[in-house]
Amino acid sequence: MILCGSADKGFCAGIDVQDLVNFAPKLAEQEDVARKCKILQLMIKEYQDSLSAIEKCPKPVIAAVHGACVGAGVDMISAADIRYCSSDAWFQIKEVDIGMAADVGTLQRFPKIIGSDSLVRELVYTARKFTASEALQHGFVSRTFENQESLLEGSMELAKTIASKSPVAVQGSKLSLVYSRDHSVQEGLDHIAMLNQSMLQSEDFANAAMAQAIKSETPVFSKL
Repeated sequence: MILCGSADKGFCAGIDVQDLVNFAPKLAEQEDVARKCKILQLMIKEYQDSLSAIEKCPKPVIAAVHGACVGAGVDMISAADIRYCSSDAWFQIKEVDIGMAADVGTLQRFPKIIGSDSLVRELVYTARKFTASEALQHGFVSRTFENQESLLEGSMELAKTIASKSPVAVQGSKLSLVYSRDHSVQEGLDHIAMLNQSMLQSEDFANAAMAQAIKSETPVFSKL
């Protein structure tokens, strides 16, 4: 699956502030703080779940970013498996500029992607823009392209390569990577052992192993 923006508008401009303005009267109807909190909790959870669905999707998700990727856009691509961008892409964790802490994934996922706690805090606290080259330098994206056209071509080639592999192996790998990120090494090992005790009985493993052994062409795998 490839996530990309429209040709003329960039990747994502972030949350629609007008939606927040329209939501305010609903909140104002309640006088009790507990009931206001409940309304906000349900709204936040809905946004969180919509983006966590990208991470929970068993199939790999490739984010192809061009132009602006602001606020919720950073939340979105932080949940993706692979991030590519064009040279004109720029990113911004903008929530502090509208008086709130990011609450749908950036603060939880972004620090585990780029690995620099200092840079994470700088970008979060200042809401400054960072460029495609800076994103590449710090590992937020794994590849940059000259323009949107070459970005989409490169993303499609990557998707085709992944699609040619065993879906049992690819999806099992994603499940293990996501699980292991938030668990100890031993817990991750136990998780993949539990998964592979069944997956290694798949026809994909038998067919691929045989192809390797006799040096024949890699088999075509059926969908999972």
